[in-house]
Amino acid sequence: MPLDYLSELWPQKFRGARVGALLHPASVSAKLEHASHVLEKHNGDLFRLAAFFGPQHGFRGETQDNMVEWKSYQDARLGIPVCSLYGEYREPTAEMLKELDVLLVDLQDIGARYYTFIWTMYLCMSACEKAGVAVLVLERPNPINGVAIEGPLLDPNYKSFVGLHPIPVRHGKTIAELALQFRDEAFRHCRLSILPMKNWERAMWFDQTGLPWVMPSPNMPTLEAAIVYPGMCLLEATNISEGRGTTRPFEIFGAPFIDAQTLCRELNHLKLPGVFFRENYFQPTFHKFAGDLCGGAQLHILDREKFRPFLTGVEIITCIRKIYPEQFQWKQPPYEYEWKHLPIEILIGGPINSVFAD
Repeated sequence: MPLDYLSELWPQKFRGARVGALLHPASVSAKLEHASHVLEKHNGDLFRLAAFFGPQHGFRGETQDNMVEWKSYQDARLGIPVCSLYGEYREPTAEMLKELDVLLVDLQDIGARYYTFIWTMYLCMSACEKAGVAVLVLERPNPINGVAIEGPLLDPNYKSFVGLHPIPVRHGKTIAELALQFRDEAFRHCRLSILPMKNWERAMWFDQTGLPWVMPSPNMPTLEAAIVYPGMCLLEATNISEGRGTTRPFEIFGAPFIDAQTLCRELNHLKLPGVFFRENYFQPTFHKFAGDLCGGAQLHILDREKFRPFLTGVEIITCIRKIYPEQFQWKQPPYEYEWKHLPIEILIGGPINSVFAD
């Protein structure tokens, strides 16, 4: 990771610069040292650390659910501001940036368009371009590999905080590659620099990198959750539990009105590539159906190279709609600050009938 070689990689042009850093709990070195501590070691040497910034779920990762905002505060150890970019503001203000020369971005993405950290970076690039602040992105692996691409391209008419630029659902890029795309296609005057990784190959999954998995958000506990997320996140736009409030979010799903045996029989009959549906029963401790017994399934990925998460998510919803037409419901706005379009439309990135037939 660039954090492990920061003194070696730090650009000469940024020596002595006033630096802000956009971080979250998974911003760690290969030895699990958080970026804030690594940066502190070089404070006053390579640069002057002036501010921290945090995305959705908080700088420390403490806010659990979507649209749970957090407020800016002062770092007790360093006495510098920790600015919230998931609250009153989602784009840094001129006031937040006025004392900075460089905004460093070190966020672990998981390879899906809906995951909002890349859009926080996007809005930071926009703000920094306007303020004349340079952007320095530290490269990190795409944990579900940098080869597979799946799902529709975002229709610009359906922009939201889960999609601000036309990319597919499973985009197959690293966060630095996305930053370069955003610079080239949206922010031509953004002064972007990249600190590269060593020894990463596009076909690698995260567990092949030798790096430790740290939850980038509270409901992304494992690589397995990240693998299914590009499809299972679609359930957020329905009245079906996506497994929040359990120990296996996005890997298990269901609802009180679902008969697990019937659903799994129908889903396994589809012979979707690389996955088996095992009947499952659970009681979420929070979120949808908290405390209620739900019937449903757990996804068991038999071949992750063949598994197609977006296709799987679409087929799960289609199957439940067919078996339970009276009970199934699409969630209504608002969702991630979007008040006009249905949540399912901003997730798929287009009109509902482009993916789901009536």
